[in-house]
Amino acid sequence: MELAVGLVALVATVLVVSALCDRFGLAAPLVLTVVGIGVSFVPQIPDVPLHPDVVLLGLLPPLLYAAASKASLVDFKENIRPIGMLSVGLVLFTAAAVGAVASWLLDIPFAAGLALGAIVGPPDAVAATAVGRRIGLPRRVTTLLEGESLFNDATSIVLLRTAIAAIAGTVGFWQVLGSFALSAVGGVVVGVVIALILRFLLRRLIDPVLTTGITLISPWLAYLPAEHIHGSGVVAVVVAGLIVAYKAPTDQTAIGRMSARINWNTLQFLLENSVFLLIGLQMRTIFEGAANSSVGWPLIITTCAAVMATVIVARVVWCAPSALISIRVGERSERLSAGEMTVLSWAGMRGVVTLAAAFILPADCPDREVLVFAAMVVVAGSLLIQGSTLPGLAKLLKVRGPNARTDALQQAVVMRAAITAGIERLDTIAASPQNTVPAPVIDRIRDLAITRERSFWERLGPESNNTPAAQVREIRLQMIEAERDEVLRLRDTGQGDHEVLEQVLSNLDVEEAMLTVSAVRSERVAVAELLTPPWSHEECDHLRVSDAFADPVPLSETCLECIADGDNPVALRLCLTCGHVGCCDSSEGKHATAHHETTNHPVIRSFESGESWRWCYIDELLK
Repeated sequence: MELAVGLVALVATVLVVSALCDRFGLAAPLVLTVVGIGVSFVPQIPDVPLHPDVVLLGLLPPLLYAAASKASLVDFKENIRPIGMLSVGLVLFTAAAVGAVASWLLDIPFAAGLALGAIVGPPDAVAATAVGRRIGLPRRVTTLLEGESLFNDATSIVLLRTAIAAIAGTVGFWQVLGSFALSAVGGVVVGVVIALILRFLLRRLIDPVLTTGITLISPWLAYLPAEHIHGSGVVAVVVAGLIVAYKAPTDQTAIGRMSARINWNTLQFLLENSVFLLIGLQMRTIFEGAANSSVGWPLIITTCAAVMATVIVARVVWCAPSALISIRVGERSERLSAGEMTVLSWAGMRGVVTLAAAFILPADCPDREVLVFAAMVVVAGSLLIQGSTLPGLAKLLKVRGPNARTDALQQAVVMRAAITAGIERLDTIAASPQNTVPAPVIDRIRDLAITRERSFWERLGPESNNTPAAQVREIRLQMIEAERDEVLRLRDTGQGDHEVLEQVLSNLDVEEAMLTVSAVRSERVAVAELLTPPWSHEECDHLRVSDAFADPVPLSETCLECIADGDNPVALRLCLTCGHVGCCDSSEGKHATAHHETTNHPVIRSFESGESWRWCYIDELLK
């Protein structure tokens, strides 16, 4: 009963604190850590011991798998060099620096100091993604942080085991090298094999309950075999997660992917936030252990401060060379700006893996209690100092994250390409001799596809809340409310089978959810500015020519054709050849496109305030 009450209290605290943080715009991970530290010193609250196995076997695999499932395998492959330098090189560099400082201050063997360095070396995947998502970092910085934090735990754990063996005097150079090789290769091999098995199962199962159940046990299916052969369970989980997520659009059904996404989002939310609360709850136990050690508090405080400073400085020194931190963008490699590198250097929050690794230290390790306390100080200090100042630093350096309006432009371009491909397939079907679908049905399908494309472009207009798509959405939501009320009336009066009525309600829920998400995204786009350049870095000759000349003088301030027809232009476009101003394809007249079809003038640009993106009709490229 005590355990059950404790678990309920833990989850309830996470939910309440997270809700309050969301309400007041605070970072939940930081607040939960502070709450945990404060609660740990309340006498009536029992100790909440965090056994290493609970973290390494219970929490770490699902958290890593969830993070890997949301990461990009393509981005990881293209940026494997900088990610490798951060996840392996930086951990080794930090561990060596901390080892030297700790062994000198505490007068302990270097192997013991190196063990502490291995413990505090890796920034935490959960902390990096949680804080990064909260403050909105640029995607290329997030790519490096996520890639680093997914794999650096493996480096840390192997190095810690090596250091513990060195304390006992049972390890040599070739054993160290062999451990690293086996860990890396074994983890990758197991991860690939498990991913192939999971893909085989997911391709052959249709029931979303079964496929979701498989994904929920996938982290342990990868972690346990890898650890059994002395490979890296961390690497195996990450590799399996990356591959399965990358292939999910073709291996799983749409409803299976939606079910897994919803369940994983809930699980990830609870685990992530519980981890930060658990970190704080360990403070009293660790503090009392340090107080009972033979080392005095002046030396303990000095050691903790020195280790914390070493961890921060080591990351700054390692990340400083601009040649090291470059990232692939499309077909070319770009270096991070000075501001982005500064943010990357400061985003070194430690988390639950560091704390769990500290508890692995053997009882005969010199000054074990002090080393564990120092690890806790680094975890709490990095979360509270770096985590709380990172948003302000990013704002000061003008390092902005993804912009809703820029994302909306990307989505519109991607949807245009996708729907164009869909319409080409539709035309092929219609022209096939075996086609039996009537022409009116074909035309209706085509109109629906075109309407979907328009809805994405409409969000970029100055009056996105008054576009045809917004009006349809508002009216349809009111209709769904009336439809649901009628189904509920039938249910309450005993008319109709319960299962049939539930299926109808479920269909209404799906449609309402899609419309609601679309409305929320449109609201975000409406208040955002197009601050960052579009995603595409491709160019054609027409776009290059438009670069070489100044924009022509606009022939009007609005779409004259719309005025003549009595229509409302959703958004305006300027022809860069003659200065014609026409309405976008989301408008009824589509006069900008009609002008291109008449004149064959290739390039337009947005004629909306604050937007300068250009579009080539002929090559269908955005810049």
